[in-house]
Amino acid sequence: MPQRQPALKFIFITLLIDVTGFGIIIPVMPKLIQSMTGGTISEAAKYGGLLIAAYAIVQFLCAPIVGGLSDRFGRRPVLLASLFGFGCDYMFLAFAPTIGWLFLGRIIAGVMGASFTTAGAYIADISTKENRAQNFGMIGAAFGLGFIIGPIIGGLLGGFGARVPFMAAGALTILNWLYGFFILPESLKPENRRQFDWRRANPVGTLISIFRYPVIVELFIALALVYIAAHAVQSNWAYYTIEKFQWDESMIGISLGVVGIVFAVVQGWLIRIIIPRLGQHRSVYVGLGFYTAGFVLFAFAASSWMMFAFTVVYCLGGIAGPALQAIMSGIVPANEQGELQGGFTSMASFTAIIGPPMMNTIFAYFTAKNPLGYFPGAAMLLGAILTGASIVLARLALRARPTQA
Repeated sequence: MPQRQPALKFIFITLLIDVTGFGIIIPVMPKLIQSMTGGTISEAAKYGGLLIAAYAIVQFLCAPIVGGLSDRFGRRPVLLASLFGFGCDYMFLAFAPTIGWLFLGRIIAGVMGASFTTAGAYIADISTKENRAQNFGMIGAAFGLGFIIGPIIGGLLGGFGARVPFMAAGALTILNWLYGFFILPESLKPENRRQFDWRRANPVGTLISIFRYPVIVELFIALALVYIAAHAVQSNWAYYTIEKFQWDESMIGISLGVVGIVFAVVQGWLIRIIIPRLGQHRSVYVGLGFYTAGFVLFAFAASSWMMFAFTVVYCLGGIAGPALQAIMSGIVPANEQGELQGGFTSMASFTAIIGPPMMNTIFAYFTAKNPLGYFPGAAMLLGAILTGASIVLARLALRARPTQA
């Protein structure tokens, strides 16, 4: 397919702009919430958590619908519709007059944020067995790069007003929609399409459908454990480093930038070397091993420099995700790739509902007076335990399946 490389570039740019747009609004969200509620930063944080939950819940419900629609009508129209809606949502948020309108905007964003579902299915369509895992790695690379670029831009634009970054994010997304409208080809052949079925277009229906493949059940659970474990870092990083190392906002921002850079290098470049050499199965085990080691090292880090050094070990765990995704993508037929990617997105959203409160509660318990003692790294250690369990599940699932390159 001669259009594969331009299409892959567009998908990467789409994901990058989506994540950058999300990252742009992170620095100004507390200020915007405060301006709407007139409350303290603590109260703003409570609203911010509820806004994230609202987004994750709606995305969890809508991702299978978007995936099913892309299996029926093709990837192009669904992806373009999601991009256009996302761009309009940012503009909606830029002019939202009250906190209630902000919640409505985040709910709309949860629907449109399922563009990742269609992008994942698009990658599956145009990838070969040999390069599928490497191409899926672009999703992680886009996340890493977006979370480096976005907050920096948002911080700069926030100086001109709390709503300006939303306008910038909306403009970026609409420009990407225009680019895709004229450039992006359809990836799903007519013979690979299937009828839309409401019984399968929901999180439960999607899982029941794709769980017809026994190997996928265990691999899905293994991946879900990894996603939940990841919130020991994603949700607790700032709290943990402030509590243990007395970091300020500047140091936290620099550290997250380093995490984004290393993760982008692993996902965007290193996996293209490692996965073909190790094979998909061994890449899963090696990646999950690095994740587990990274969590343990973070939990017992004794000084600030260690957090930076251990970031390399943790980010090498990013080898596992694309390999797992490629294995599962190779199991289901072409006309169910959208449904599978919808399942991935729903699972990520569901774990985003569970992971943050779980890890934050563990952190809060072990940094306050309790009968078990003071241990700020408890959430990190729980992440290691969950990731270790995922290694066992992955091994059980893959031991009877022939090794793939």
